[in-house]
Amino acid sequence: MTVTLDAADVSALGPVAAVAAVREALAAGLDPDGDVPRAVVPLAHGQGLLMPSEHGGWYGVKVATVAPGNTAPGLRRINATYLLHDSATLTPVALLDGVALTTLRTPAVSVAAGLERLRALAAGCGDGDEGRGLRLVVFGAGPQGEGHVATVRAHVPVADVAVVTRRGGPVPGWADRHLAADDGGVAALVRRAEAVVTATSARRPVVDGRLVRDDAVVLAVGSHEPDVRELDSVLMGRATVVVESREIALREAGDVVLAIREGTLAPDDLLTLAELPGVRAAAVPAGRPLVVKTCGAGWQDLVVAVAAYRRTEQAVGKPG
Repeated sequence: MTVTLDAADVSALGPVAAVAAVREALAAGLDPDGDVPRAVVPLAHGQGLLMPSEHGGWYGVKVATVAPGNTAPGLRRINATYLLHDSATLTPVALLDGVALTTLRTPAVSVAAGLERLRALAAGCGDGDEGRGLRLVVFGAGPQGEGHVATVRAHVPVADVAVVTRRGGPVPGWADRHLAADDGGVAALVRRAEAVVTATSARRPVVDGRLVRDDAVVLAVGSHEPDVRELDSVLMGRATVVVESREIALREAGDVVLAIREGTLAPDDLLTLAELPGVRAAAVPAGRPLVVKTCGAGWQDLVVAVAAYRRTEQAVGKPG
């Protein structure tokens, strides 16, 4: 029987379990470079995305659409459905809300990659006025901005969250302040921030790479096209850059592709998720910003979907 997991069922997995699912899969030998490339289908009013993956006895596929024009009438820009199968019989076992899955797995991958640095930064926070945790600056007030804050908060203490959008506006419930991009205070906030998140639809850099601290973590998720970026070449040249896979980054990550084109980054400089400490143990140099640049991949949806499905099955199987 195929069960249905709605948005609440998927979200109930929670960020800690989602991060654990990503890290456990990588530690067990999952090779992101061995994943099936996603298919991008140009459509009259946007894009269609087909994202299949098989791993660990499971096969799944996400069907997603991106409709930039939906924001004007107040509709969702991204819609998605996920179908999970048992690999042995190829029988569908679960249909999941794909938007909730994407909202959960994207920050899970970012935080899984940056977790050691985030923990080290949190451990170094003093006992002063702002010593209660990390200071975050989040570019973008949408679901991914909120999801990244929630996932960071689930793993380390956070003292302050500033959200930056093009025009500013009301303060979201998950932030402490909301600034317009041209506000003079944004630069000071970026200089002080231990963590910066970019989760926008911008086509040009939203962060001045000269401002980012040498020990900061930058989680960049907004761009998945080779000519679109949120981070400038200055930051990419200064940083240790972590990507899902070199193949995906060189094909889809404009932040990476354009920095290589401009000569501040080389393909061999990239570090992959599978090479990180706690996964397969490559060292991350100290004294440089850590940029985690992800575009999204099918295996990420799969491992988090399996975790959500298993949680639901365990909950249903409990007596009373």
